[in-house]
Amino acid sequence: MKREMIKVRVYRFALSFILILTLSLTLTQTLTPSWSADFKPIKPLPRDRCPVCGMFVAKYPDWLAAIVFKDGSYAVFDGVKDMMKYYHHLKKYHPSKNLKDIAFIQVNDYYRLSPIDGQKAYYVIGSNIFGPMGKELIPFEKKEDAEEFMVDHVGKGLLRFQEITLEVLKGLD
Repeated sequence: MKREMIKVRVYRFALSFILILTLSLTLTQTLTPSWSADFKPIKPLPRDRCPVCGMFVAKYPDWLAAIVFKDGSYAVFDGVKDMMKYYHHLKKYHPSKNLKDIAFIQVNDYYRLSPIDGQKAYYVIGSNIFGPMGKELIPFEKKEDAEEFMVDHVGKGLLRFQEITLEVLKGLD
């Protein structure tokens, strides 16, 4: 009888350990940003302005987008649309930089309001949700979230970063 009780306790302990380990790993994956530890999320200062439209970015933290350069400098934006205009016309806005100088692109996941890798994000276009500058590209880390959003907010398309062209941006102005 004692042996059986010991076996049950050991079995319960093992199950508890496995459950805790699984939960810990899941939380670590969920709470860890999708980029390397070398990058810290950009938080705009009150004086930071969008280089495209001139708006103060800190007023719109949920819509924050940023391009971080290898030298540590960065540009912040009040939405993905302006960030992509800057990206496609980098020489106009920052003549001393080129696309090879970009270390990281940060956008906020619309549902989680947390920073994600902008080059890996899914973007919904043509929804009924507007950003500070009107029509906006709505970023998501997970394709499933973007698809759900499209249904809920009559999105017209789903794009990846490299699919956001100047023609796409013209349709948002």
